[in-house]
Amino acid sequence: MAEMILTSEKPSNSSSLNPPSRIICHVRCQKQFSQYTCPRCNSRYCSLHCYKSHSLRCTESFMRENVVEELQQMQSNDETKRKMLDILKRFHSEEETESMDEDYSTVSEEIIQRILSGDQVDFDDLSAAEKKQFQRALASGELSKMIEPWDPWWLKPCARTISLSQEGTQLIQALDKQEASVLPQEDLESNQASEIPPGPESPLLPISKLSSTEPSPLLAVHLVDILYSYCFALRLYNGEWQSDTIGSAMVVLSVSSVLGEGRQPETVLEALSHCLEQICSPAYRHMGGLQLGLVLVEDVISLLSLGGPALVCSLCDLQRLIQTGERELKSEKPKKYTRVEIRSKLKLAGRKIYFMMCWVHEQPGEAWSSLAAILGAEKSSAVDYYGGSKQAVKTNNKGETRGKVLVEET
Repeated sequence: MAEMILTSEKPSNSSSLNPPSRIICHVRCQKQFSQYTCPRCNSRYCSLHCYKSHSLRCTESFMRENVVEELQQMQSNDETKRKMLDILKRFHSEEETESMDEDYSTVSEEIIQRILSGDQVDFDDLSAAEKKQFQRALASGELSKMIEPWDPWWLKPCARTISLSQEGTQLIQALDKQEASVLPQEDLESNQASEIPPGPESPLLPISKLSSTEPSPLLAVHLVDILYSYCFALRLYNGEWQSDTIGSAMVVLSVSSVLGEGRQPETVLEALSHCLEQICSPAYRHMGGLQLGLVLVEDVISLLSLGGPALVCSLCDLQRLIQTGERELKSEKPKKYTRVEIRSKLKLAGRKIYFMMCWVHEQPGEAWSSLAAILGAEKSSAVDYYGGSKQAVKTNNKGETRGKVLVEET
């Protein structure tokens, strides 16, 4: 018997006596046999496409009811909320740990152990990945945040009260650890707070015993040159020249024409011009250029304003810097510097500094205020001139300055 095809939407009953009937889809196509029934209106349809088009009211209400029912089942109690918060906190903690592991994953165990043991780690000791990470931190300024800004000792109030003996030695000797341990707490804190470099431990010799001739009248000009290089070295190394004694000594020689090149500038302008040229050169321009150069002029003026004892202490500190660099150079492999030539320069520089120290000790106090005034006038003149023009300073083979302009940043 042939199979019947019904077009009625009423469901049919099939049995063994009555063969099953098949109903055509009445939703849209009216061609395919219906295989499904709408759960809301019981309409028969053949496919998802016909179901979606048979009644917008049916489909939207059906979906809405399902969503509402699902949301009602998801309503959380306090216990569920607490568990979810614990999961989020644990996930956040693991994420931070993974981030830290990524940040430090490029640092080898060997480098970490060397740092923890207090050994010095050079840039050349790092791997390629470690160098890249270090340079990235340096460029972003991340490393600078870890360094506490240094305040020059000559700008502190205690620098105004420096006093030395008649022989030029410091009146207060440094205490050893055993003596310092019995000091009252207030005195100990006061002693630790003072960052003034100590003066000479031995009496300074008279100039007459160091030279048979009269001192040059240009020593005051040379003092400006030497003090400028000292201030720059301390600012460059954030007050800790001991962290790189050879490097700090080389900085002094590169900035000071008197100590590094054996020049004898004849005017304050000439001495100042050379120093500013070095600060604005490609080697040091990144440190601040002309702006830093003028700050260093103010540093020298501040030292001169403090008087003879402060000048002796600064020169004594510079002498220690040079001598320590010379000693370190003896054990340094000649991979960076020509040891014989540099050691010879450092030894000669140390002698010049000591001679200058002895000469400064014998000068009257009013000499320094006059020199500070001259230096201040040159600085003011330079600042005024830079407002309208920036021309490079020109010097001849003798190191003499030609023209009014001091320096130009290139």
